[in-house]
Amino acid sequence: MPDLVFRKSSYSSGNSQNCVEVAHLPPDFRTSSYSGHAQNCVEVADLPCGAAVRDSKHPELGHLAFSAAEWSAFLTTLKTEGDAA
Repeated sequence: MPDLVFRKSSYSSGNSQNCVEVAHLPPDFRTSSYSGHAQNCVEVADLPCGAAVRDSKHPELGHLAFSAAEWSAFLTTLKTEGDAA
C-alpha cells in the first residue's frame, strides 16, 4: 500500500489551526472473483480503511468506497447467499 500524501483541504478556512487534510489514494483495481469470466466485470480495490468498487466498462465514472465494516458485511452476505444456492 502506498504512503498517503496529505494536503490541506480547500474547505479549510484561511490560517485556521482547525484544518481538514485529505489524501488522494490511487487504488489498484482488480477484477472481482465474483465476476467470473463475464465481459461485464466489477473491479475491486483494497483501501486502508475498506474497499472500493467500480464498473470495469466505465472506470472513468469513478468508484464507490466502503468502510471495512460495510465491506465485511457485504462479503459475508455474498458467502452466505452463495452457500444457500
